[in-house]
Amino acid sequence: MEESMSLASSPAPTLETGPSANIASVLPTMATQQPDRTAIYYPSGRDADGRRTYAAMTYAQLDAQSDHIAQALTAYGVGRGVRTVLMVKPSLEFFALTFGMFKAGAVPVMIDPGIGVSNIKKCLAQAKPAAFIGIPAAHAARVLLRWGRRCLKHLITVGPKRGWGGATLDGLKTETKPDAEWRMVDTRREETAAILFTSGSTGTPKGVVYKHGTFLAQVSAIRELYGIQPGEIDLPTFPLFALFDPALGMTTVIPEMNFSKPATIDPTVVRDAVETFGITNMFGSPAVLNTISRWAEANEVTFHSLRRVISAGAPVPATTLARMRRCLPPDADVVTPYGATESLPVASVESRQVLEQTATLTDAGAGVCVGPPVPTIRAKIIKITDAPITSLEATHECEPGEVGEIIVSGAVVTETYFDQPQATALAKVHDASGTLWHRMGDVGYLDEGGNLWFCGRKSHRVRASAGTLYSVPVEGIFNTHPDVFRTALVAIPGDTPDERRPALCVELEPATPDHRRRSICAELRAMAQRQPGTAPIHDILLHPAFPVDIRHNAKIDRPALSRWATRMIG
Repeated sequence: MEESMSLASSPAPTLETGPSANIASVLPTMATQQPDRTAIYYPSGRDADGRRTYAAMTYAQLDAQSDHIAQALTAYGVGRGVRTVLMVKPSLEFFALTFGMFKAGAVPVMIDPGIGVSNIKKCLAQAKPAAFIGIPAAHAARVLLRWGRRCLKHLITVGPKRGWGGATLDGLKTETKPDAEWRMVDTRREETAAILFTSGSTGTPKGVVYKHGTFLAQVSAIRELYGIQPGEIDLPTFPLFALFDPALGMTTVIPEMNFSKPATIDPTVVRDAVETFGITNMFGSPAVLNTISRWAEANEVTFHSLRRVISAGAPVPATTLARMRRCLPPDADVVTPYGATESLPVASVESRQVLEQTATLTDAGAGVCVGPPVPTIRAKIIKITDAPITSLEATHECEPGEVGEIIVSGAVVTETYFDQPQATALAKVHDASGTLWHRMGDVGYLDEGGNLWFCGRKSHRVRASAGTLYSVPVEGIFNTHPDVFRTALVAIPGDTPDERRPALCVELEPATPDHRRRSICAELRAMAQRQPGTAPIHDILLHPAFPVDIRHNAKIDRPALSRWATRMIG
C-alpha cells in the first residue's frame, strides 16, 4: 500500500503557457509518463484487523475515466461553457467528474453545502446553472426546496435516481463508448473554467469567476513558493486543494473525515496515513492544526515523513504553530499563506519567522504578520473607504506602518464575480495603466521590511467614539491570557447609527474550571485598561463556543457574535 518516493525520477508536470489552456491538461501527460503511479487513494473501509483500507486510482485510470465522463457529458449536452452545479461528496468519482467537466469545457459551479439552504438557493439563482450533477440527497433537496427550477435543463444523478428525472452518471457512461481518439476541448486561458462561491463568512456568498489561466497561475505560484517536488504525497483536509495535486505531480491521499466539520478530524487518521503512505505535504485549516497538534503533543506522536504543512483560512495562533512544530521533524516547514477565494496566494510566512520574530509583536497588538507578498503579487495599502473606487490614482497610498485597506494585483487575482456587477465594482479597481487591482476586504499595513501585517476584515473594524479599533490587533492582546482559547472584538449598536460600542467575546480553554470564570473577566478588563488601544473596551462576555465558518471551522462569525452580545448586554 505504501507509495514509494522517487522524486528524482518524477519529472515535473509541464503547465501550458500558450493561449490554449486547461487545468486538466496535465492528466494526459502524467498518464503517459507515469501511467501506473497512483493519483488518488480514497478510504474504503476497514480490514479484518480494523485497519483503514483505501481504494486507489492510477493516473492512467483517472485520465481514462475523466475522458469517458467528458465524452458522456458532452453527448448529454453538458459541454463547453455549460455552467454545472456539482454536489458530490469527496470520492474517487468526485475527482474523475471534476476533471471530466474541465476536459469537456463545462464550467463547474462549486458551492459549499454547509452554507445553508437559503444561501444555496441564492447562489443558484445567481449562477443560473443549466446542469446539476449531484448525489441522491442533493437532488432530493433540489426538488423539495425548488432550486434552479427556471434554469436547470440537464439533471445527472451520481448513484440511484428516484423520481426527479434526468439521467444517471452510470447510465450516461454505459450509453457512451470511450473513444481513443477523443481529445479534450481546446479551452483558452481567458475562458471561464469554474465558478467558486465564497464561504459567506463575512456576508452573502459570491461566485468568483476562475479562468483556466488563473488556475494555472495558482499552481505555478504554489509550486515555486513551497518547492513542491513531483512524487510527493499529499494529505488535503480541504477537498478542493486536492484538485491541484495532479498539476503539482503529487499523489493524493483523501483522509477519512467529515469535510464540513474539519475541526472534528480524528488525529489517528493523520497518524495512520503518514505511517502508511509516507505523507510529505498536508493542507489544513488552523482548526485542523489545533486538533491534530494538541493530540500529538498529548500522545508524544511525531509525523516523521511530513516535510511541509500548509495552513490557510484564518490566522494561525503562534501557540498552534509551536505545537505543530514540536510534532514534526526539525527541518519541516509550517507555512501560512494569506489570500482569499478571489486571490491566492498573496503572501506567505514560515512558522520560524513568526515564533522567533513577530509573535511578541502580535501579542502587543501589532496584528498578525503574514510575510512578504509572493513574487508574482504586488500589494499596496490605501486609505480605508467602504465606497467603490473609480481609479487607483484617486486613492491615498499609506505610509509603512499605517493601517489601511489591502489591495493586490497579479496573475492569480480574479477579475469578476459572476453576474454581480455591483459587487465587482466594489471589489475591483484599475490604475492608469489598466492594471486590475483586487480590494481584499481586509485591513493591514506594510512594515519597513516589506512584510504584510493583517489587522482583520474591513467590515469587522469598530468605529467607536474613542476611535477605530481593528479586530486582530485587539484580539492578539487578550489571546495572551493563559485561560483564553480565542477572543472576538464585536460592535454593539450605540445611540446613533454612526456610534458603536466595542465589546469583547471570549471563548475559554476547554479545561478552564468554572470557578475561574468571574476572575478571568476581571483580569481581562484590567488588561484592557493597560493599553490605550483597548481602553474603550469595558464589556467582556464569555461565550461557550464561537460560531465559525463551515469551510475551515476557523473564521469567527463576528456578526452572529455581535447580535448575541447585544442581547446579552440588553
